[in-house]
Amino acid sequence: MSELVIGLTGGIASGKTTVSDQFASFGIDVIDADVIAREVVAKGTPGLKALVDQFGKDILTSNLELDRQKLRNIVFSDNAKKEWLNALLHPLIREQMRLQTSKAKSPYCILSVPLLVENKLNKMVDRTLVVDIDQATQLKRAMTRDSSEQAIIESIIASQASREERLAAADDVISNSKDRDWLNAQVKDLHKIYLNIMNKNL
Repeated sequence: MSELVIGLTGGIASGKTTVSDQFASFGIDVIDADVIAREVVAKGTPGLKALVDQFGKDILTSNLELDRQKLRNIVFSDNAKKEWLNALLHPLIREQMRLQTSKAKSPYCILSVPLLVENKLNKMVDRTLVVDIDQATQLKRAMTRDSSEQAIIESIIASQASREERLAAADDVISNSKDRDWLNAQVKDLHKIYLNIMNKNL
C-alpha cells in the first residue's frame, strides 16, 4: 500500500486527466474516480439496473450501455434527480476508491476525484493537489471537449466548488493556463517533492 495518498482535483475540463497521465508516466499508481464511476454502472451491473429502474430505458444506448450524455442532461436540470443519483453512486464509488487505494504499490499514489472538495473527501487523502484554471478557459475547453451546450456546462461549473474554495483546500496547486510543456514541468517538480516526502518518512 502507498504510504502517501495525493488527492487530485479540479473543475470540469481543468486538465485533471492530463496531469494524472503524467504522474502515471512516472510509474505512479492512479486511482481515478471518473473511471470507477463508469465501472459501477457498466453493462450488467446492479448500478446500471438501478438507473434504468429510476430513469427508464431511454438512458441506454443501442448496445444497452449507459448513455452518459442523456443522463447528464436529465439530472443537471433537476436537483431532486441529481440528489438521487448521487445517493446511489457515491457510496459505490467511495468503496472502490478505498479498495483500489489500499492496493496501490507505488511510493505514493494519486486519487483523482473531481468532487473531492465538494464531497469533503479530503479525509481520504494526505495532501490535496488542485489543477487550477480560469473559468472562461474552463468553459471554452469543456464545450469543445464534450460538444455540450453552454448552459449545461455553466450548470455543471455552478454545481461544483468555486475556484476560490478549491484553492483554499489545496496543499499544492498546478496552473493549467499555459502550454502542455509548462504543465508537465509542474508535475515533474511535484513528483520530486512527493518522493522526498516519502524518503523523509522512511
